[in-house]
Amino acid sequence: MLINAYSTLGQVLAPPPQAASAAVRGLEDPALAPHLGGFVNYVCGHGDGQMTAARYHLMRHVQRVRQHYLFEIDDAELARLQPWLLQANAVCFFEDGSVRDPGGRVLLGETVDPQAQVPYPIDAQARRERSQQQLQAQQLHVPASLPPVPGADEAQLREPAEVWARAQALLACALRAEALQAGDPPLTLAELAERLPALPSALSPAEAAFFEHGDAETAVPFSWRYESLTVLLWALGLVDTLAWPQVTCPVPDVVAALLQQADSGSAPTTLRDTAALLDALDLHYRLHWVAREAQRQGVPMQGALVGGVIYERHYALNWLFCFEQAEWDDVDTPT
Repeated sequence: MLINAYSTLGQVLAPPPQAASAAVRGLEDPALAPHLGGFVNYVCGHGDGQMTAARYHLMRHVQRVRQHYLFEIDDAELARLQPWLLQANAVCFFEDGSVRDPGGRVLLGETVDPQAQVPYPIDAQARRERSQQQLQAQQLHVPASLPPVPGADEAQLREPAEVWARAQALLACALRAEALQAGDPPLTLAELAERLPALPSALSPAEAAFFEHGDAETAVPFSWRYESLTVLLWALGLVDTLAWPQVTCPVPDVVAALLQQADSGSAPTTLRDTAALLDALDLHYRLHWVAREAQRQGVPMQGALVGGVIYERHYALNWLFCFEQAEWDDVDTPT
């Protein structure tokens, strides 16, 4: 039997010992990304067109895949494949068109097994539980069905140099937005570049257009960029903590932290521990669900949360972890 196994881990594992004619490819293979896009469409196209919780979890798994294994195995050996699939955090596509969990239960197919479960790494599950406990302590309630964010072995982080350049671009945009909204003459890009050496090349297309044609009205979303900037400076170790999102960030302190580093002539070379960054991502993913649910119901935000702060943090963290491989302007924040 031919098996396609889809693993979310960055590490390449040796093929299962029962396998024959094994091959593996990662995201460095340009053909894998479109293949996974087709797989996502296959998952979403099943059923009556309505997204179910089970298909949503499977879709998110496919979007996080980093290794695609292809091998042959005797039918009699299938039961012995489970330990390897659990280690690889993988789901399998079978020749009959079904998608199965590590235990061989059907996640997608003609007869779905209600006991089938998309696998998640142990640390990701524990992180979700900690986030739930934090939210419950604040009397905030989030569905247990929301999936965990990636585990440490699944995580794809951007390099510190890219994060530092992006932080400078965010500060430039926020400063310009603040000036435009106040009716003050904003600093030019050339003036900003004197202290922010990553400019202008670090600007995204939307940011470059804002510098070219922006006004007080189009400045509104850019004025919130101090919040996403705070997250990136925290990730770089230039801000000590992320406060509970009930207030906006202390803008003078945030600006000073970045400019002090920029004026030193050196760039940060490391990020915080991956586990700490994932803790922040998981928590803000769930907080964002709370914020959107309040907006959907037209009720006040629970716990005096500031929706704009949560959104900007979730956006920046998703970018930091290469969510859907999107560049800054195209980052999504689904909940």
